[in-house]
Amino acid sequence: MRSKTIKAVLSKEIGRWLDSIEDEKVKTLARANTIVTGGAIASMLLKEPVNDFDIYFRAKEAAFAVAEYYVAKFDQPGIKVQEEEDGRIRIVTSGGYRGATAGDVRTLQDTGEIEDMYIEAETAALATVSDAPQYRPTFMSTNAITLSDKVQIILRFYGEPDEIHENYDFVHCTNYWSMWDDCLVLRPLALEALLAKELIYVGSKYPVCSVMRLRKFIKRGWVINAGQILKMMLQISDLELTDPKVLQDQLTGMDSAYFMQIIGDVKEKDPTKVNAAYLVEIIDRMF
Repeated sequence: MRSKTIKAVLSKEIGRWLDSIEDEKVKTLARANTIVTGGAIASMLLKEPVNDFDIYFRAKEAAFAVAEYYVAKFDQPGIKVQEEEDGRIRIVTSGGYRGATAGDVRTLQDTGEIEDMYIEAETAALATVSDAPQYRPTFMSTNAITLSDKVQIILRFYGEPDEIHENYDFVHCTNYWSMWDDCLVLRPLALEALLAKELIYVGSKYPVCSVMRLRKFIKRGWVINAGQILKMMLQISDLELTDPKVLQDQLTGMDSAYFMQIIGDVKEKDPTKVNAAYLVEIIDRMF
């Protein structure tokens, strides 16, 4: 797909999402700060279907306002938006939560003050309703909000594109489009990687997630050399994964409730008894 076409698609899709926001202040903030980057642009360049459009914000104020807007739309008790000491924006729940839509009831349990939370409010029955509102929140985690109609709002990172990409792992995902000036930036190294369908690891704050993501890309026919995997391993070797806080930080955002259960088990364990052997044991039990 040509860059001109990609810009037109993004402008149309993100414009429709913005039009759905009923709060004018939130809409204005979003319009002035929205960045689309990640897999959507890569998929369009490869003429593949787009799974979803990942939206980031360059300003903390915009990320916080959008998060509060959709938490209110989600309309479930005990859920709120919170800014952490390190400046991160997270969606948190205080205590156990039991909520549902269309008869789908799930129980969420907290094992600490701030826990990773996965709340799914979509069911097959709801999805088939033709007059269901567009861009409604269907899924929430601590660091992202999934909307219907292929939109995902990422809260964990915000800032200018280069700042956001400091948290990215593979170079082919670093192309981006900015809403405020309708500018599409296609990086030469990203385009080379896309043409070759080769995974080039540029370093990430979350190398554990990068290793997990390999499975997805390899299934899609991508290739990776041993050197790129070694770079991930070197970064992982610097992590103290037996520390519950480090483990939770590395696994946050990964789409598996099993990982969240592992974190819960680790937090309940005497810290002096948490080691690699214990983690292997509970991982085998969970999976």
